[in-house]
Formats: sequence, C-alpha cells, structure tokens
Amino acid sequence: MTDVRRLEQWFDDHGLPYFVARQAETVEGWLSSRRIVALLLLLLALGVGAGVTVSRTIGDASDGVLAGTATFVVLLAAYAGRLLRMGTMVRWAVRRTFGSLGLLLPLLTRALPLLLLAVTFLFINAEVWQVAALMSRTVLWLSAGAFALVAAAFLLVRLPEEVAAVEREVVGDRLADCCASTPAADLVGAAEVGVGELPRFARANLVLVLLFSQAVQVLLLTAGLFGFFVVFGSLTIPPETIESWTGQPVSDLPSRLGSHLPLTNDLFQVAVFLAAFSGLYFTVYAVTDETYRRQFFTGVSAQLERAVAVHAVYRAVRED
Repeated sequence: MTDVRRLEQWFDDHGLPYFVARQAETVEGWLSSRRIVALLLLLLALGVGAGVTVSRTIGDASDGVLAGTATFVVLLAAYAGRLLRMGTMVRWAVRRTFGSLGLLLPLLTRALPLLLLAVTFLFINAEVWQVAALMSRTVLWLSAGAFALVAAAFLLVRLPEEVAAVEREVVGDRLADCCASTPAADLVGAAEVGVGELPRFARANLVLVLLFSQAVQVLLLTAGLFGFFVVFGSLTIPPETIESWTGQPVSDLPSRLGSHLPLTNDLFQVAVFLAAFSGLYFTVYAVTDETYRRQFFTGVSAQLERAVAVHAVYRAVRED
C-alpha cells in the first residue's frame, strides 16, 4: 500500500472522508447547484406523494403530513449518508462517544443539575400539560424536529470558530508531535511539509465531525431525560391530576401490536416534548458555557490537531 493510500485509509477510519482529494471532488460534484435543486424537487415530490397516499389510506391529514415529512427527511439523510459520505462521520462520532463515556459523564454533571431543576418545574406545570398532552402526534414530532434544527443551527454558528482555533495551533514542532502514532509519522521529514489553510471541504468535514459528536451526546441526554420523565410521572402524578390539568380523560398509549403499553398517552407526549426541549437547552448551554466548552474540546482538540497535521503531510506527499 502506497503512502498516499495509507493516509487516505487513515482519514476514512477517523471520519474524515473529505480530507481525501478525490472524495472531496466527488462530493463537490454532488453538491452542485443543479443537482441540489433537482434532488430537493425530487424528494419533495416523493414526500408529497407519500403524504397524500397515507392521508387517503388512513383518512387523517395529520398522519399524511407526518409521513410526507418523514419520507423527505429519510431520503435526504440517505443521500447525505451515502453519496456525501456523512455516514462515515456519524459512525466515527458514535464510536468515539461510546468509547469515552467515562469522560462524558463529568461533562454532563455540569449541566444536569440546573437542567433538571428547570425542566422538572415545567414537568409539574399544568399549562405545559395542556399544550404538550393535547397537541396532535404530528405537531409533537414536528416540534421535536424544530428543536433539533435550532440546536443544529447554534452549533453550526460556533463550531467553525473552534476549528479555526485548532488550525492555528498546528505549527512548527507541533506538527511532528501531532503526527505521532499515525501513518504520517515516518513521512514528516520525507517531504517539505507546511501547514496552510485547510481546503473548504476538509474544514467542513471537521465542523461536521464536531456537530455529530455533540449530537450523539445530546441524543443520549435526551433519551435519559425521557426515561426520567416517564418514571417520575408514573410514580408521582396520578391520572386524576392529569385530567384536572388537561380537562380531558386520560388515554392509554397503544402499541403497534394492538395492545396498550403501561404508559398514558398524555405522559408520553409531555415526556417527549420536554426531553426534546431539554436537548435544545443542553445544546445552547454547551455552546455558551466557557467551562463546559473548554472541557469538551480538551477531549477532541488533540484529534482535530492530528487530523490537520496528517492532512499537511498528505498534501505534501501528493505534491511530490
């Protein structure tokens, strides 16, 4: 295996497909304005078709809207994951998160106390139950999706600053130190290596890796809080209280098998709504709290610096 190929394989293994020149060119082609417009129109047509079909079959317009939205999102995710190689980044982010749970728990303990205080107060608030428990299931999932989009927007505004800061750190002797234990370690002196600005797709790759790493953490937190709300609500809030808050009879949560789960539909909806809101809260906290950001990026900055350094060697070897 050639030196270039070994470096490219290292990039793939570490969730950095856009660092490979030919893959970056391929992705750039798939992101041309004509293809994007054609893709969005096609996915929109498929989503509308799925929504109309479900609406006519079930007779519920809200289910049709949900089915159409889900179809659009799933197909767009498949396009991004396969052709834009984002699936490689997501897999790396998942492996890294579950491989460093010991480092994740201390970070979460900084945000959880205040978060639990805020959302527990909301959980026992009658107005929240009136809004969340009585909304349609379609509106519930769309609201959760809106929270996720806002959280992603917060991250995408701030994460490029972190990537730029990492680029500035990899200079001089630091470059050789960062290449240690990588395929680039033996190549640093074989070519004239200089660290310039990363190509735009490589920089975007680092931003996406950070985004997906943070997203996996938020999803874990959201799932944990959903379980907390379900257990806490089942133990402390009787059906009579729920009825007095919502003004509607409590209904069971049906399963796909036709039976009923030991969970009320009202509690399920409130737990989903507040868990999604908590995910947004935690994301904003992670972006704005300096101590949390410093602790989080202490764990990933070394990996980002290593990626920048190996890319400098890769570019120098390819140019020789």
